[in-house]
Amino acid sequence: VQLQASGGGLVQAGGSLRLSCVASGRTFSDSATAWFRQAPGKEREFVVGIRWSAGSARYADSVRGRFTISRNNARNTVYLQMNSLKPEDSAMYSCAMGSRIIFSQLGLPSSYDYWGQGTQVTVSS
Repeated sequence: VQLQASGGGLVQAGGSLRLSCVASGRTFSDSATAWFRQAPGKEREFVVGIRWSAGSARYADSVRGRFTISRNNARNTVYLQMNSLKPEDSAMYSCAMGSRIIFSQLGLPSSYDYWGQGTQVTVSS
């Protein structure tokens, strides 16, 4: 299984970006998927995770209401729509995929088996 994230870039505060995560070797539909981010000098931070079979997403408090995770089955792609971006959202964003992850553990990096390489998001003030 390989995951490839893309869509990062430089955007002004208040702007939007949409990140993509394409999977090969497995479909997202029977998995749990998450986005994490890591800024320089900081620990990896959970952004959002979802169990597609249950349709239940868990968002970090810092992004709830601004970020939305979605999926395109035909393209086997997961998206992270990021609106109202803030400078503190700047980080390397990575997607991850796992199996049989209970809701309470969606935020744990150790729950996931596969990771994409990351895409950089920089928000200027």
